[in-house]
Amino acid sequence: MSDVTLCECFARDGLQHEPAFVPTDAKRALVERFAALGFPRVEATSYSNPKVVPQFADASALLAALPRRAGTLYKATCANPKAVERALADLEAGCGVNEISLLVSATEAHTQKNLNRTRAEQWANVEEMVQLARGRFRLVGTVSVAFGCPFAGKVDPGIVAEDVARFVALGVAHIALGDTTGLATPKSVAAMVARMPRAATLIAHFHDTRGTGLVNCVAAYDAGIRFFDSSFGGVGGHPAKVQYGGGHTGNVCTEDLVSLFESMGIDTGIDLGGLLDAARYCEQVLGRELHGRVTRSGLAR
Repeated sequence: MSDVTLCECFARDGLQHEPAFVPTDAKRALVERFAALGFPRVEATSYSNPKVVPQFADASALLAALPRRAGTLYKATCANPKAVERALADLEAGCGVNEISLLVSATEAHTQKNLNRTRAEQWANVEEMVQLARGRFRLVGTVSVAFGCPFAGKVDPGIVAEDVARFVALGVAHIALGDTTGLATPKSVAAMVARMPRAATLIAHFHDTRGTGLVNCVAAYDAGIRFFDSSFGGVGGHPAKVQYGGGHTGNVCTEDLVSLFESMGIDTGIDLGGLLDAARYCEQVLGRELHGRVTRSGLAR
């Protein structure tokens, strides 16, 4: 039994704003490789509107091609009830995911920019999605811009706590705190976690926009969080069509996070022997060098 539960997000959060479509066979090979490495949770795809995010137009085809593996849960993102209906159709066809994630933003401004609706409208969507999906999937809530908003500025931790409590009341026990533009600090992480309802199983989802992703993961671990999201090469990190300004906005880098945790004596359950090969394969798929430090330097010994 590992000390932490990692979710590999390359195939969804990592690819969502890549300009070139990644072929379905390549996505399948990526997800299979992640599962073989021992990731207990893999974010496989998104039921996004293909006209808005064409990268995931092949969501159902990918899931139909993926072999299931004991010990690995596949997750898909659902932004609205229609997306949940697609997830249910794939489930009925025998190729559904194990988890779906339901999204809210902690500010009105980000909700409008990202989802083109109000917070009240999105919460109504979430409630409908929960009713559709209850008992069929493990439900994972996400609170975006939990540590700060690129449009509204500072975010009241009390609002985040209310959103988490609202998810819990709906029966959504696993909730990710999304640091959408990398504004969290170890101090704010500790303070935020202390405000969260005890009934929630929190997931740390940090972005490395300002180089603080790894230290925030350590702060989250010290505060009691044991679920973490990351992406090979540190890719991904912002929704399509939403501009947050220049600079790297990617996720915490998986290979760096695994190396750090393991060097601290925190068992990740990941096959270290295949970790860097997987990182280099991700670079091969995207055709460029990614942001992983240990891919260049080697794992900490």
